[in-house]
Amino acid sequence: MGFFSDLKEDISQAVGEVAPEEETKGTSAKDNKEDIDLNALLDNIDEDSANDKSKSSDNNKKSGSAITDETAVITAGMNVHGDITSSGSLELLGSVKGNINVNGKLNVLGQIEGDSKADEIYCENANITGEVNSAGTVKIGQSSVIIGNIFATSAVIAGAVKGDIDVKGPVVLDASAIVMGNIKSKSVQINNGAVIEGVCSQCYADVSPTSFFDEFKKIKK
Repeated sequence: MGFFSDLKEDISQAVGEVAPEEETKGTSAKDNKEDIDLNALLDNIDEDSANDKSKSSDNNKKSGSAITDETAVITAGMNVHGDITSSGSLELLGSVKGNINVNGKLNVLGQIEGDSKADEIYCENANITGEVNSAGTVKIGQSSVIIGNIFATSAVIAGAVKGDIDVKGPVVLDASAIVMGNIKSKSVQINNGAVIEGVCSQCYADVSPTSFFDEFKKIKK
C-alpha cells in the first residue's frame, strides 16, 4: 500500500507542477469543482495502476521474476554500452546505449539510446531516443526530450515528445508540453500553452462516438 500511496503522491505533485501558476492564485467555485474532479481522476489513476500492478505481479510470480526492493544507480559519469535488465528499480544519471528492462521503477535523469520498459517511468532533464513502455505511469519533466513512442496506463507530460502516445487511461499535458504525434487515451487534459501536432483520439473512453451516432441513425429511421 505504501508503494501505491507514493505513486499517488508523485502524480498529485506532477499535476500540481503542470498547473499554470496564475490559476493557483484565487480559485472560483468552478475551479474548486475542477479540483474535485481532478482528485477523482487521480484516485482512478491510483486504482487502475493498482489493478495493473496486481496483474503484473501475478505474471511475474508465474514467470519467477518478482519485483525486488533493490535500486541500482548509474552515476552521471558512467556510460553503459549494452542492454540492462533488473528485477528491482534503476536510477539513471549517466548514459546508456542499449535497451533497459526493469521490473521496478525507472528514474531517468540522463540519456538513453534504446527502448525502455519498467513498472513506472519518470524522466527529468532526460534525453531518450527509443520506445518508452510503462505498465503504470509515465511522467515526462519539462526539460526532457523523448523521440519515440510512449505506452502507459497514465501519463503526465511537461516536456517534448516526438512520437505516438498510447495510454489506456488519462493523459495530462502541461502548458510547456510539445507533442509531435498522435495521442490515443481514455481522456486528455490539455493545459493552455501546450502544442500538439497530431490527432487526439479518446478511443479508450467508456463512450464510443461512432457507436452512439450509429445507434442514433437506427432510432431516427
